[in-house]
Amino acid sequence: MLQINDLTFDAWGRRFFDHAGISLPPGAKVGLVGRNGVGKSTLFKLIMGELVAGGDEINLPRNTRIGQVAQEHPATPVSLIDTILEADDERHELLTRLETADPEEMGDIWTRLIEIDADAAPSRAAEILAGLGFSVEDLQRPMSEFSGGWRMRVALAAALFSEPDLLLLDEPTNYLDLEGALWLEARLKKYPNTALIISHDRELLNNSCTHILHLAAAKLEIYTGGYDDFEKRRAEKSRLQLSAKAKQDAERAHLQAFVDRFKAKASKAAQAQSRMKRLAKMEPVATTIEERVAPFTLPSPPRPLAPPLIRLEKANVGYEDGKPILRNLNLRMDLDDRIGLLGVNGAGKSTFAKLIAGALGVQTGEFHRDRKMRVGWFHQHQIEAMDPEDTPLEIIRRAMPDASESSRRSRLAQFGLGFEKQETTVANLSGGERARLLLNMVAMEAPHMLILDEPTNHLDIDSRRALLDALNDYEGAVILITHDRSLMELVADRLWLAADGTIKPFNGDMDDYAKFVIDKARVAARAPSQVKAPEPEPVKAAPPPPRPSAAQVGPLKRKLEAAEAVVTRTTKALEEIDATLADPALYVKNPAQAADLGQKRLKAQAAVDKAEAEWMAIAEQLAAAEG
Repeated sequence: MLQINDLTFDAWGRRFFDHAGISLPPGAKVGLVGRNGVGKSTLFKLIMGELVAGGDEINLPRNTRIGQVAQEHPATPVSLIDTILEADDERHELLTRLETADPEEMGDIWTRLIEIDADAAPSRAAEILAGLGFSVEDLQRPMSEFSGGWRMRVALAAALFSEPDLLLLDEPTNYLDLEGALWLEARLKKYPNTALIISHDRELLNNSCTHILHLAAAKLEIYTGGYDDFEKRRAEKSRLQLSAKAKQDAERAHLQAFVDRFKAKASKAAQAQSRMKRLAKMEPVATTIEERVAPFTLPSPPRPLAPPLIRLEKANVGYEDGKPILRNLNLRMDLDDRIGLLGVNGAGKSTFAKLIAGALGVQTGEFHRDRKMRVGWFHQHQIEAMDPEDTPLEIIRRAMPDASESSRRSRLAQFGLGFEKQETTVANLSGGERARLLLNMVAMEAPHMLILDEPTNHLDIDSRRALLDALNDYEGAVILITHDRSLMELVADRLWLAADGTIKPFNGDMDDYAKFVIDKARVAARAPSQVKAPEPEPVKAAPPPPRPSAAQVGPLKRKLEAAEAVVTRTTKALEEIDATLADPALYVKNPAQAADLGQKRLKAQAAVDKAEAEWMAIAEQLAAAEG
């Protein structure tokens, strides 16, 4: 599908790719991984043609459709469902042409519409939108009524619906909640074409990807399997490289010792010269250089508080002069609790975080909170609210007014911000560096409880692991809101679900919750009123279906001919597969191909059945019109 040959690309004073090459197989789901800033997004821009390397280093089959997610979909007056349907350019063009087509052309248009299964498009679009968190009522709302975050989801839905030959996704889970991330993980598994996905979500890379493409040191290298398989193979490769380097270093030392000892002796001069040539020709063994990831500093509280830290009894929570957002809360947390807070966006998770952090009170009911409890609260909007002209050194000065300058700089170094970054403006820090600074800052005073709302959005996989290690060493209570399933599984020991205006314990683990989310999306997608919600009408006997008029005979005949052509074509394809499968030698010589053909036969049979049903329905309409 995608071939990159000898790619070298320099920009902004650095080299991103140095004679890099790779080939992606058709239909592969490839996770593109690497440290923040190594050039993953730059590779996407090169593939899209937004940046030019200078030659024909990047090759795709002719007429390949490439799709990617825009920053966010425009706020237009077009309804949500129509916006998604229009993302399928071919279907939209065919339906537009059908309105003004000549009778001779209509048959060809109907043939193609049947081939691309155009009738099923609305239900397929609704299924995608339901999986990404949109309700039935949302489908008829204009795009202008959705916020920027929801329009990002629309852009993702449009990319998935249009099913391009090569789908490029750059951190698609960053603007999804956990429920959306779980649905996307399942959806990508069955995506019919090739997908290249930049992601730091370990579960998505393990469960949805067939290959991992690693970008490091300006080189590209592909591995089969998910992220766990990649890590094992890369570790083994590093071990073998170190072993080979040790052997080469020993041989070098042996040869050099011989040269040093005998190069001055005439009787040994030839042997010494030979060994010097061998030394000169030795290619040094390349070894994997692992960059150090700075740990997170999350100090534990010096003295525990008496339990419970918080207790809620029949509490209603909301904002001033408003209806309660959360009702009838009956919950308790102790110092050693690790709570994973689940629920879709808008279910009240952030409202609950504000309550526990002390930024919001209860409207009615009881809320007991230890007055001595210190809370460290990180939420994703803090990063957006940072002053772009501020610097880490100025921020730490305000937090440590009585400390010496060397102490402040030392603390920033512990956070993973070296001397060269300490006086860099926030605008010039990466998202990961900002997140690292704020995460360490909220924990500086050794809080009794940490509330972490999407802490991993800007962190790469190694930094996420460092955060996990720090949380496991931290001895206070934790409330975790995250779309990172791996972090949720490894930190939370209890799950609470925000849904239906309240928060209750969820009985089950993350696998149970994933099944719950997928089943819920599937049921929502099957709702009969999801594409259009008509006004309710009084119940009355249904009139008999209108009989086709004689004027419709011509168009129906053309539709019937088009349907017959589809039946002939699909039947022929099925017969060709059956002929190949009838060869007994196939199962011995190439069992993998036999298994693949078996899957293709199921799809071909389904296509034949559908085409025949379409033909019969049109034939009945034609008979009624001619009758």
